[in-house]
Amino acid sequence: MDLSYTPEEEEFRARLREWLAKALPGLPPKPSPDDWPGRRAYDLGWQRMLYDAGYAGLHWPADAGGRGATPTQHLIFLEETEKAGAPYVGANFVGLLHAGPTIAAEGSAEQRARWLPPVLRGEEVWCQGFSEPDAGSDLAALRTRARRDGDDYVVSGSKIWTSHAEVADWCELLVRTDAKAPKHQGISWLAMPMDAPGITVRPLRTLAGSTEFAEVFLDDVRVPVANRVGEENDGWRVTMVTLSFERGTAFVGEVVACRRVLGELAREARKNGRWDDAVLRRRLGRLNAELRALWRLTQWNVSESERSGGVPGVGGSVFKLRYSRARQDLYDAAADVLGAEALDLDSRWTLDRLSSLSYTIAAGTSQIQRNIVAERILGLPKGR
Repeated sequence: MDLSYTPEEEEFRARLREWLAKALPGLPPKPSPDDWPGRRAYDLGWQRMLYDAGYAGLHWPADAGGRGATPTQHLIFLEETEKAGAPYVGANFVGLLHAGPTIAAEGSAEQRARWLPPVLRGEEVWCQGFSEPDAGSDLAALRTRARRDGDDYVVSGSKIWTSHAEVADWCELLVRTDAKAPKHQGISWLAMPMDAPGITVRPLRTLAGSTEFAEVFLDDVRVPVANRVGEENDGWRVTMVTLSFERGTAFVGEVVACRRVLGELAREARKNGRWDDAVLRRRLGRLNAELRALWRLTQWNVSESERSGGVPGVGGSVFKLRYSRARQDLYDAAADVLGAEALDLDSRWTLDRLSSLSYTIAAGTSQIQRNIVAERILGLPKGR
């Protein structure tokens, strides 16, 4: 992989910087963390600005509504927007980073035309209905049933940790369409409208005080068969495409953010005298090396996904495993640098530290990632 930048890529960077310098001062104030309708409006407004400027879905294929940018241009976009302090995808993350890319890769022409443009234009929000209360880390053990009734599926069951369900228009939903099939073979991937009768959403409050997750209860919810992405009972394969995006490319922007946070910690340590501690300096240096290595791995994964038709490979599990640990180590180090400030419940450092604890669970637990690496990359036999 060539890690140097071409003149065209540097020109792209310069244009992006110029646009960000003009666009960001015009943003409205950020809403309260508890104001989810306000946060939805804010995030969709930013997405619309990106769309109007030609930066929405930058790395999506052109026939899916994106710009078909190169992997390097995509990484430049993430670097520059993070450095400029631009908003993150926020409530749009499932649609932009998970459901949208899955539909672009696996959906029919009609499905792509219906669902992708509203995501890119900042008009619709998606949530993820994968996890279930009794399935734990075994996603294939899901029990939510979908019974075929004419042109509809009738869906009953429940989901948990459903991201942004309270403000979503659509849900990428996994259901069991064949109870008699082996558990990995009887699953289908549906796009469920969140305003359908029979859906109950109950927000969950996290340790950090956020309500970005919810329980979702489904009582005979009718979902058109036309909303199934992929063939019936082939949903596990489609789900692996979704998870490839979730683990392989969805966290890319966060690596840039962590590198920025590390720089802030180093500057703070120099100000408050903690920089004199050789052990702390060594710790921050190791984190710098770790995050630089993760950024190189990110570049490799993004380039690999381009060569494989746009779908990331199992290398995303290596990245997810290391990134989850590195993020927790980063905020452990923050506690050493900041001292009592890191315990202030109103401090962003405290909230980010609490949030970091979830990363060894989110998008597949670290235990699951180790199994994937062992079996699919190293070729080791399955554990008993």
